[in-house]
Amino acid sequence: MEQNGNTPQNEQQSEASAQPEVMPSMEEMLKEAERKAQEHYDAWMYAKAEGENIRRRAAEDVSKAQKFAVERFSGEMLAVMDSLQAGLAVQTENVESFKSGMELTLKQLSSVFEKFNIKEINPAGEKLDPHKHQAIGMIDSDQPANTVVSVMQKGYSLNERVLRPALVMVAKAKE
Repeated sequence: MEQNGNTPQNEQQSEASAQPEVMPSMEEMLKEAERKAQEHYDAWMYAKAEGENIRRRAAEDVSKAQKFAVERFSGEMLAVMDSLQAGLAVQTENVESFKSGMELTLKQLSSVFEKFNIKEINPAGEKLDPHKHQAIGMIDSDQPANTVVSVMQKGYSLNERVLRPALVMVAKAKE
């Protein structure tokens, strides 16, 4: 044994740790940088393609939603159309039966409107609301100015959004 306490194993370890670390060559560093750049490029291309696919699918979904949004409503309206056609096909010329058929058809149409939250705007006696009513004229009346005196055509709203404003006549201001 050696006196300084160094064994052959300790000498090899101290020699290995004494050697400086070897820097990778410029060629190796370039290859590594190119590999990482290619990985990033591939990941970017994948993300870009995925984004385009999502955009395309969303556009298709919106298109289908627009195209078929009224499908349920249309199906309900077919029953009303059938009733109208059946009423016209009746050969009897009895006004009462014709009127009764029209009333049933109107009731059926009202039911469809109710199912789809289509509400009638009939503002007789109300104050003019330009968001829901369209004044087409003014007439003399005992009612306060800008009060709806008569409704020429009812309006309709769908889920609180006006589809068609009511056409109304309003009271003139008293002079």
